[in-house]
Amino acid sequence: MARRDGAAVEDELEQFVSGRYLALRRTAYLLCGDWHRAEDLVQGTLVKVVVAARRRRVDSLDAYTRQVLLRLFLEENKRLWRRRERSWAEPVAAADVADLSVGQDRETRLTVLSALRGLPPRQRAAVVLRYWEDRSVEETAALLGVTAGTVKSQTAKALAALRVVLGDSRDGRLGLDIGSEGARA
Repeated sequence: MARRDGAAVEDELEQFVSGRYLALRRTAYLLCGDWHRAEDLVQGTLVKVVVAARRRRVDSLDAYTRQVLLRLFLEENKRLWRRRERSWAEPVAAADVADLSVGQDRETRLTVLSALRGLPPRQRAAVVLRYWEDRSVEETAALLGVTAGTVKSQTAKALAALRVVLGDSRDGRLGLDIGSEGARA
């Protein structure tokens, strides 16, 4: 296989970063619930991806970037829970929802984001991958480095917790489709 020249690699990386930055930022925000932290996660992710892509051929920049983002998020949360203690949940700022287009009114978006922020990191990651990025159980399991059964149980627990906070979606109050995990599996 012929070695790619440096200029071609740089052009590919520049196009990738400029084309995927906003989507990565939105995903990072849904994972961590803070735009500043999301920026840090995306920047750290892109640094790692660019360094790796300059050293060796990365078959799928998108898949590799998503995996690095998830790993950084989960690693950061392992460290943060020891360093930072919160006695109450941080409220979701109104500006936090301006960059997300989830097709709901502002109050609903605030409610959903606040409920999502209350989930443990692995459950939040499973929900974001399964329902925001519309990934399969198998894809989610591969990205998180766990089994498909773990993804199903984490997602089921997360959805149950979201139902408690948001109310049962079948009553139509929020107009959300928080279906059962069995229907998506």
